Amino acid sequence: MRSDGSQSAPLGLKVAAACGLLFLHLPILLIFVYAFTTEEKSFVWPPPGLTTQWFAVTWNRPDVWQALSLSVRVAAISTAIALILGTLCSAAVSRTKFFGRETISLLVILPIALPGIITGIALRSAFSLADIPFSFWTIVLGHATFCVVVVYNNAVARFRRTSGSMIEASMDLGADGFQTFRHVVLPNIATALLAGGMLAFALSFDEVIVTTFTAGQQQTLPIWMLEELIRPRQRPVTNVVAMVVVLVTLLPILAAYYLTRDGDQIAGSGK
Repeated sequence: MRSDGSQSAPLGLKVAAACGLLFLHLPILLIFVYAFTTEEKSFVWPPPGLTTQWFAVTWNRPDVWQALSLSVRVAAISTAIALILGTLCSAAVSRTKFFGRETISLLVILPIALPGIITGIALRSAFSLADIPFSFWTIVLGHATFCVVVVYNNAVARFRRTSGSMIEASMDLGADGFQTFRHVVLPNIATALLAGGMLAFALSFDEVIVTTFTAGQQQTLPIWMLEELIRPRQRPVTNVVAMVVVLVTLLPILAAYYLTRDGDQIAGSGK
């Protein structure tokens, strides 16, 4: 037992935890290693040599930049739509009472609970019935369906921890609805919205299944990577791109974690 009263974990538990972490993260570490390999045609362990030439090759590949640009634009617009719809929906569900509220809450989170292939098939069928050609905007709509859920879950939890007395006090002091939202509600939910937006962006950026059914002939970065693995030209280039995707998606997730870990400290809570 330590001086602060907490017990140290048994050695067996520590070993099991280390094995679990290694099992989860060893494939990711292999991606980083193979991004530097000198072998072009296949994955050989250990790598016959290390080089940084594939970073220059990747930088000069226009197809990589096209796919990256499409993924960033889709993720950015999907996140913006999710922030608007998710915030409005969470405000309605958490701050008001009406018939069917729990049903609506269930329907909002349903797209992320369903398998991605079901969502993809449903969206493709809906676009086909409405004679909507597959384009950039069909990808955005497909991604927005599950990005809304991420923002909603973060926002509704924060709304429910925000004291209603602050909103009532603001209205009693003469503030209108917009002023109350701007000066009272928004400062309390801002970090939750930022975290939800970051998670939504990361989720959209590396989405594959729904994109496959809604993209038509366009290739987002994950779809490009999948095609390169099936018909490889330069295997290490795929690993370089994969390493970039890992970093792009990891940073928003870490930022969201640090932004929401103190989410229980809400102004006016407990009063």
